[in-house]
Formats: sequence, C-alpha cells, structure tokens
Amino acid sequence: MPADFLLGLDAGQTVTKACVFDRAGHALGIGAGRVGLSSPRPHWVERDMEEVWRAAAGAIRAALADAGVAGDRIAAVGLVGHNDGLYLLTEDGKPVRPAVTAMDTRAHDVVAAWRETPRWDQALALTGQVPYTGSPSTLLAWFRRHEPEVLQRTRWILFCKDWLRYRLTHRIATDPTEASCAFTDVRTQDYSDAVWELYDLPPLSDRLPALRRPDELAGEVVPEAAEATGLAVGTPVVTGAHDVDGAALGSGAVAPGRLSLLAGTFSINQVVGEDVRLDPGWQSRSFLRPGTWLNMSTSASSASNLEWWRELFDLPPDPASYAVLDAEVARTLDEPSRVLYHPFLYGAPYGEAAEAGLLGLRGWHGRADVVRALYEGVVFSHHVHVDRLRTRFAFTGPARLAGGATRSTVWSQMFADGLDMTVEVPATEETGALGAALLAGLGLGWYSSLDDAAASVEIARVHEPDPRRARMLAEAYERFVAAADALHPLWEG
Repeated sequence: MPADFLLGLDAGQTVTKACVFDRAGHALGIGAGRVGLSSPRPHWVERDMEEVWRAAAGAIRAALADAGVAGDRIAAVGLVGHNDGLYLLTEDGKPVRPAVTAMDTRAHDVVAAWRETPRWDQALALTGQVPYTGSPSTLLAWFRRHEPEVLQRTRWILFCKDWLRYRLTHRIATDPTEASCAFTDVRTQDYSDAVWELYDLPPLSDRLPALRRPDELAGEVVPEAAEATGLAVGTPVVTGAHDVDGAALGSGAVAPGRLSLLAGTFSINQVVGEDVRLDPGWQSRSFLRPGTWLNMSTSASSASNLEWWRELFDLPPDPASYAVLDAEVARTLDEPSRVLYHPFLYGAPYGEAAEAGLLGLRGWHGRADVVRALYEGVVFSHHVHVDRLRTRFAFTGPARLAGGATRSTVWSQMFADGLDMTVEVPATEETGALGAALLAGLGLGWYSSLDDAAASVEIARVHEPDPRRARMLAEAYERFVAAADALHPLWEG
C-alpha cells in the first residue's frame, strides 16, 4: 500500500505528542508521552534525555496504533520541539548529563551581572534578543564557571528535537529557527563567532550542528529507532523546527503581519516580519522562510494557571469538569467583574520577580467569579505581550489562537473580546504536530511552498468581539495593568 500519511512529533518540556495526519491535514491518531522533571538543586529544572527519547518513541507507536496505520504507510516524519535549554552529547552520541530545560533558572546570577553591562544591549543588537536564564548562551556561561568539565566532554550542543531526530536517524543537524535563540547573527541568520566573544565563552562553533532548512530531508529512520517506534526502516525525516514556528505553520499564520497566539504553558504571542525590528520586549528569531523573522513576546503565564487551579481544588481532569466551569463563567459575563487575577505562577511579562495574586475578592464572590478572573487574567497577560508587538507591527487579518485555552469556547471568545479583534481557532488542537507534519510534506514536495502548506490549515471557529464586553474588558485590563504597576515595588522588594 502507498505511504500516504505524515507523522508530526511535538516535543514539549513535559509532554511529547505524536500525530498521524492524512494529506488533507486531518489528524487520524494521536499518542502522548510524559517526561518527568527533576530539580536536584534549587533553580535547577532538568530531564533525563533517555526518558525523553523513550517518551517520544512510545508516543509515535501509540499514534500509529490509534490511527490504525502501519509504520510503512508513513511517508515522512517532521519534528518540532521546545527551544532554549541544553541537550549535550559526547563524541559517541551519549548524553553528557541530564538535559537542562528552558524553565531552569540556575544562571540567574549570570543574567543579573550581564544586565548591568553593555553586553545586554550588545546581545540584542547581535542576536535579536536579550539573554534570559534558560538561554543556551547563559547556561554555557554558567557551566564554564561552575562545571567546566561538562563543556570539555561536550561534542555536540543540541536542542530537544535535534536529540530526538538523532535517535531516529543517527544524524546530527539543527535549523535556523532553533539556532537563532543564541548562536546566529540576527541579520545574516547564520552562525556568528562574535557570539562567543560577546558572552566571554571559548569558541564552541565546532560543537554546533550544521544548519539545514526546516523542511530539508535530514536522514532516515534507522533499524534501532524503527524497532522502538513502529516506523519503517528508511522512512525520511526532515530537520524540523522550534515548536512555536511549527505552531505558527500549523495555525496557518505564516504571512507577514499575521498574529498568532499560543495559550498553553507559555503565553506565546508572535508575528512574522520581513525585516529586523529589535526591542527587549520580544525575541526576533529566524522564521521558517529565509529572510523572515518570527517576533515572539512570551512568558510562562497562560493556560497552565487553570491546571494549577484544578489540581489545587481537586477537580477531576475530564471534559465534564471543564464544561461545568465554562458554564459557571458564562453566567457571569454580562456584568463587570471587580475580581482581578495576575496569572504569574510560573512567569510574567513583568519580569521574574512578579507574583501571582487575586485582588478584589469579597465575601459574596464564588467559584465562578474566581475562575472568570483567572480566564481574564490569562487573556490580559497575552494582551500585555500583544501591545508590545503592536507598537512596531501592523497586524494583518484575524489572530489565530491555539493551545489548551481553545478547548473552551467561552475562553476563546474572551480572547476576542479582550483583544478587541477577530480570533480564529484552527480545527486541530495539535498545531505544533501539524506544523511538523506540514514541514515533512514540504520536504516530500507535497506542497509547493510554505504558503501552500499553511493554506491547507482548516479553521474550526471564528470569534468576533462583542462590543459591550470588549468595553468592559478594556476597563478591566486598565485595572490589571495599574495593579501590576503598583505591585512592582513589592515584587522587587
């Protein structure tokens, strides 16, 4: 039988998902594997690299089974994965140590020191972003200072999806969307030796993989990987990309000026640009198409707040529970709410010191008021990031919204009302995996261009802003920002 399906792998920082798609981009089967995080010391957030591979292999096997598709029916595999952090390999392809995730903050002292020097502004001018604690450059500087033997044993500096593709194909490579987090010149979109001078690091350019296009065929599935995943030996595997680029493609938002939002663990807010526009309020990184940039304003302040709330109050993780919360929130929306929530449990657009909190609670408020405040707070956190991008970019067309928040039609509508703009929700929730699969399809020549691949994305719902609720949320957003400004000295203290 012909190989007429694509497999997309989306490797996040806790969950890896694999999806089988047909030529029309319809998801036929899905598998998932969860990877535990460990914090052996304060500020450290790590994961076992072999466990990352086992989770991915299991997710692929589960997706094939769920779709009822044999491995030899997969025409090609695409991968996307979380960026930043470090996945380090020895000369013989073994992990040097556990992977460091982008949530790791061990290098906070490095960032604090750099912020007080010209290096801070120089980093923005050279690489398109200022460093943060999870940046590879920051982490490499920390290891040089505290554990130099780690760098001595390192042959390859990889990202998550590059580690998984190595296990699938035994080939080493990366792509510009990943490398642009630290190692490339923002204007040339190629490696720059000036990076090592900027961060006072020894030259490590020989430890960086070759740059390949995200849709370039970069290897084939080897027998060992075929046995672990159920894929056929020799199945083509493309290079792949950073997961936010994959989500932009899987949302169909690849045209210049198109805003896409990802409401999951992170608040991802991004717009494609055709020239370099630098600001410390966002990261300007190489996009899937040479000569374009993905401008991302982000923080860990989105839909994961609801998962924290659910676990705290012991609410079952099933669709019926979320439907009950949605119905309760919906009944409150015709009246202004004075309850305000800052969703800064894991991060914030106001810096690392910002803290989560509820304001305005009174004795007559109930669960619906608190959950509504949580929904609104997440929308407003995205709003802060979108406002930053809006200062330099003219958005074209409706925004595309993906991520866990889209499971709720109530919450999706609040994004439209809160941002006062039309919001479109793609038909598949797994936009990262779809983006990975579309890259695989591009590599096979199934699509004529990136725009052609993006045009295949179907839209499930369109949310138009309600004028009355948009006015109410605009007033609430002003209180949200004013409260954050007032609390800033307390957070910093």
